[in-house]
Order: sequence, then structure tokens, then C-alpha cells
Amino acid sequence: MTAATLLVQALNGLAEASSLFLVAVGLSLIFGVSRIVNFAHGSLYMLGLYGAWHLVHVWGDTPAGFWGAVLASALLVGLLGALVELLLLRRIYQAPEMFQLLATFALVLVFDDLALFVWGPEDLLGPLAPGLEGSAQVLGRYLPEYDLLLIVIGPLVWLALWVLLNRSHWGRQIRAATQDREMLGALGVNAVWLFTSVFALGAFLAGLAGALQLPRQPASLGLDLAVIGEAFVVVVVGGMGSISGAFLAALIIAQLKALCIALGVVEIFGVAVAFPKLTLVIEFLFMAVVLIFRPWGLLGKPTALARTVGEADRPLVAAGRGLRLAALAVAALVLALPALGDTWPYASVIAQDMLIAVVFAVSLHFMMGLGGMVSFGHAAYFGLGAYGVALAFKTLGWGMLASLAAAPVLAGLAALAFGWFCVRLAGVYLAMLTLAFGQIVWSVVYQWDAVTGGSNGMIGVWPEPWLEGAAWYYVVAVMAFAVVVLVRRVAFAPFGMALRAVRDSAPRAEALGIDVRRVRLVGFCLAGVLAGVAGGLFVFSKGGVSPESLTVGTSVDVLVMVLLGGIQQLAGPVVGAVAFTAMRDYFVGLTEYWGALFGGVILLIVLVFPQGVAGQFSRWAMYRRRA
Repeated sequence: MTAATLLVQALNGLAEASSLFLVAVGLSLIFGVSRIVNFAHGSLYMLGLYGAWHLVHVWGDTPAGFWGAVLASALLVGLLGALVELLLLRRIYQAPEMFQLLATFALVLVFDDLALFVWGPEDLLGPLAPGLEGSAQVLGRYLPEYDLLLIVIGPLVWLALWVLLNRSHWGRQIRAATQDREMLGALGVNAVWLFTSVFALGAFLAGLAGALQLPRQPASLGLDLAVIGEAFVVVVVGGMGSISGAFLAALIIAQLKALCIALGVVEIFGVAVAFPKLTLVIEFLFMAVVLIFRPWGLLGKPTALARTVGEADRPLVAAGRGLRLAALAVAALVLALPALGDTWPYASVIAQDMLIAVVFAVSLHFMMGLGGMVSFGHAAYFGLGAYGVALAFKTLGWGMLASLAAAPVLAGLAALAFGWFCVRLAGVYLAMLTLAFGQIVWSVVYQWDAVTGGSNGMIGVWPEPWLEGAAWYYVVAVMAFAVVVLVRRVAFAPFGMALRAVRDSAPRAEALGIDVRRVRLVGFCLAGVLAGVAGGLFVFSKGGVSPESLTVGTSVDVLVMVLLGGIQQLAGPVVGAVAFTAMRDYFVGLTEYWGALFGGVILLIVLVFPQGVAGQFSRWAMYRRRA
């Protein structure tokens, strides 16, 4: 490794830092003012790239056509962001924050299918920037001239935003809104339109970041979720709402990636370490370290790490006689489905998927609804449970029952190790640390070809002959019923009450003698164990497992299940998992653009039932009793 190689990689890192900063700074602005965790920010980046590709092919790749397309695409995305805030987000500012996140996830599905409808499924690579097609020689190495331009653009945007926020009246209002929105409104400032302008600016910056990637990266579907993870890392590491923090974090992360590529394979204490493989996860490793030692970020300010799930919950009430009879009727129907194979041939297959989804959703709801601990990386325990079963069954040659026991054990141990760090945090900081650990686990599984099969996963994991067909269905059903009953009993047990006390007010719980950290850690571990059970059932139901089971998308799916049903109801994850699985299976067979249809239904539910489906029915029942 030469000095020239290090220098060129460092310059490449600066170009990547500028691109990463542009997409992350808009997300940081939006969160700082509106407190919305905007999952759709990556979609705005993707649409900016698609828009620039489309416009440059209409206007031509002349200097005016190219740069006009870049600017026009960013402006159009900014306008789209303003419309999203006006038509949707403005209507749900009073809803719990997690339901705002659910609405932005629905927008991801809608925008993804919008891009599919307009531009098709193929990757689209744009032309090189006119006048910047060549490379500059640096110590005998070559660096694209366009990258040199990006190196300059990032600091210029940072400087412009600093001046805007610190030297303009509008910027002072934004900074005031990040500190105390209620007081700003009391002073006569129209906070509603301030939110709109900030969202439009954040969307413009995301669109600009995407458009500027036109010569470097093809426009492709799925780019949204790939980008949003890195953007979240930059925002959290830099400090939520800090523009300078986002710039510093983007610079450090990009340079760490460049250094990993430059180092190549290095022998450390006799062990060959392939540093380029760390590029998949280096930013999450860095975020985990920062959050453990400085949870408010590098340049953020210490804040109360309060619960951010929503309003204070009403006390849990035991199910009445009517609800119990309804639950028994549903259980009887579930158990009778295999006997109805001639009438509904696929009913038991879909029901089995629903039952596994119920176990997975209940596991997340246990830590999120009862414990107030939001997780963006819960798929790690689901995937570890699945891989634990596959490894025990295929590699170690264990029997089926022993292999199933490996699932909750492996997932529980991982939850214990990760939870020891996570339970020290709360709110979005806890959620991002769980995301970091989840991505680290995914990276290990994805790249450990010799053990996990790498990207190919592991196949051929089927139930033993005496448990094939309907017998395995009954095993899944009994396990799902057992998990639901167990969680319900724990919720009304002394530990469940302590967990809810810690959720509602940790200082008061501690004053009452409750060991807050221990209670949260036990709740975190139990949630991981139950997710591992779901993973173990999944691998025998599908015959194998792949790294996709540990991705952010899987974590988001189970988060959506919980929020759809209602986070404040014990029946919420059951209703949400069934509704999510049923809608997705139905829409997939209905149209090619099932994601947009699914997202539209989720948006409708968020607008009509801001407390979730089960939560809304609970409210209706309460109003009827009062009447």
C-alpha cells in the first residue's frame, strides 16, 4: 500500500462524504424541526436520480441540459416534499410519532412503484457530466474530474446552510423550532408553514444528492432503502438536527470506508482480515461505538432520552367474556383449517405464514408496547433463530426438536449481549443502536460463506417425516397460541407491571425501588427469545433461510405489523400481523404495482385509525360502555 493509493482513496472518500452529507443533511433538518423520522427520505433521493436521468435525455447531455436537469430534478423533488407535508404529514402531527414513521414507510412503497411504473425495472445509467468526462492524475493515480467537483459541492452546501440558519430570520425561526415549538407558536410564528418550508428544503437536498449521482450511479429500484440506512447513521452519529455534525459524520464514515478499501487484506496476529468486507458494515460499527459512549452524537446536545412511542397509555384491562369467546372461536377456526383443504386449498399455507408473523410481531410488541423500547433491528433475532436451527439441523446433525431449541437460545444470547448496551438508551437513539447491531449481524451472516452459505443461504431444512404436512401446521399453531398466552400472562404479572412502569416514567420507577436497567434488559432478552422462536418455525416452514431474513426490510415489516394493529393493545400485534400478511399476499397476486396499493391502504389506516386497528376498536368499545 503506497502513499499515492492512500491519497487517492482519501480523495474518493471526500467525494463520497459530500454525496452522503447532501442526502443526510435534509433528513437532519426535517427531524430537527418536525421530529419526524422520515423513512421516505431515501425515496426522494431515488426520485431525484430518476428525474435527472429523464430530463437529461429530454434536454440533451449538453452543459445546459445536464446541469439544468440536475437542478430541475432537485426542485421537482422539493415541490413533491412540500406536497407530501401539506397533504399528509400535516394531518398526523398530533398522532403518535411511530405512526408518523408508519406513514412515511407507506410513502416508500408508493414512490417505489411510481418509479417502476414510469421508468420500468431496469437500471438506468446517465451520461457523464459535459466537460468533466476525464480524470485528473494524482501521484500517478487517476481520479475522476467529476469527483473533484463533488468534493467542492459538499462544503459549499454546508456553508450555505450555515449562513441560512445562523444569519437569516427564517433560519433563526428554524433553530427556535428545534428547541421549543410551542413557545415559537405562542410568539405568533406560523409554525405550520415553517414545517412545510423545512420539509421542502430537506426534500430538495435529497433530490439534489440523487441528481448529482447521475454520472456515478445507475437509477434503480431499491436504492431508497439502501440510502436511508446510511443517511440515518450520519444523522444520528453527527447529532440529531446538527448540520455541522452531519458533515463531520459523513466525512468520518466515508474516510473509514475508503481506508478499508485501501488496506485490502492484512494479517493481524496471524489472522488474515479482509478489510474491504467491512465496507458493508463499517458505518454501523462506528455508530454503535458513538452511541454507546456519546448517545447524543458527536456534535449533538444531551437531551432527555425519553420514550417516543406516543401518548401515555391507559392501564391494561383483562379481556372480557365476549373477547375471550371470540378468541376461542378464532383458535378453533385456525385448528380446523387443514380439514378444509378441499374447500380452501391454500388456507392452511397462508394461515401458517400468519401464525409465524404473529409470533414475530408479538415479540416486538412485548419490548415496544410494554417496554417502550423501539427497535429497527429486530430481524437480527428472527434471523439468528432461523440460522441457529439450520446450522444445528444441517451442520451439527441434531434432531428436529433439539434444533428448534437452538433458535431461542442463540437469539436470546445475542439479545443479552446487544441489549446490555441498548437498554442504556431510549427513543430514536435506542432504535438506531438496534439497527446498528442488526446490520452487523446481517453482514457477518452474508459474508461467512463457509458456515452460513453467504448470499445463497441454507436450504433443505424440512420437518422430519412424522411432522410433515398438517402435523407441522399444528405445531406452529400451538406454538403461536402458547406465545400469545405467555405474553398476555407476563403483561399482567408483577414483571409486566414493572416493565410498564419503567416505560411510563423511569425516574419514578427507580424511586420506587425498581432496577430500571435490569427490567429493561430482561424485557429486551425475552423479546429476542420470542423472535428466535418465530425464526425457528419459519425455517422449517420454508425449508431454508437466507440473509434476507436479517435485513432492515424484515425489521420494518414487523414494525409495520405492530403499528398497524395498535401499539397500546395486547391484541394489536395479532391483528396487525394477520392484516399485514393477508393484505400483502392478496395485493401481490392482484397487480404488479401491489406495493403502491399496499402503501395506500396503510396511509388510509394511519389517517382513519391513528391508534391502530385494534386500538381504534378498543376506543369505540370504551365509548359505548360510557354511553
